Amino acid sequence: MTEERLARQIEFLMEIDRLKTVFRRSYITDASRRENSAEHSWHVVVTTMLLAEHCQEEIDQFHVLKMLLIHDIVEIDAGDTGVYDSVGNLDKGDREKRAAERIFSLLPSSQAREVRELWEEFEERKTPEAKFARAIDRLMPLLLNYYTQGKTWQEDGITRRQVLEVNQIIQEGSPELWQFAIKMIDECVARGYLPETNTST
Repeated sequence: MTEERLARQIEFLMEIDRLKTVFRRSYITDASRRENSAEHSWHVVVTTMLLAEHCQEEIDQFHVLKMLLIHDIVEIDAGDTGVYDSVGNLDKGDREKRAAERIFSLLPSSQAREVRELWEEFEERKTPEAKFARAIDRLMPLLLNYYTQGKTWQEDGITRRQVLEVNQIIQEGSPELWQFAIKMIDECVARGYLPETNTST
C-alpha cells in the first residue's frame, strides 16, 4: 500500500511538471516572453508571503499559500484563459472541472480530496483566505502590465474600464491593495500604457 501511494504521488508530481509549458497572457518584466503558469504560481506565493499584512481580515496564511500553489494546475488540460477573453470564459468552468477530475484523481484519495477542496475554495471565493488568494492572483498581472508598459493590454485592446471591472475583486481580499491597484491603473493611463476608452475605428 505504501509503495502504491508513493507511486501515485510521484505520478502526480511529474504530471504537474507540464504546468511549466502552459503560457499565460502576461509578459515577464523585461517583456522578452510570456510567463508560464508555474512561474505565476511561484510568484503569487511569494507575493502572499510579503503582502499578507495588507489583508484586513485574520487569515491562515499557510492555507492561502496552499491554495495558490494548486489553483492553476487545471490549466495543464484546460489551458490559460485570459480574464478579458469573453469567448474563452464561456466554457472555462466546464473545461477546468474536467481537468480537476482527471489531474487530482492521480493522487491517493485523501490527498486528491484535499487538493480538490482547495481548488474549489479558491474558485468559489467565499472564505477570507480565498478572497485574499484571488486578490493576489489578480494583482500580479496588473504589476506585470505596469512594468511592461501595458504590453498585454495594448496587444489585446484593453481599456481602463475593462481593467477596473475585471480586477475589482481585489477589493474583497484587501481594500488597501485595491486602492494601490487603482492608483497604479490611473498612472498607467497617464503614462499612455492603457487607454481610457477604445479608440479603434
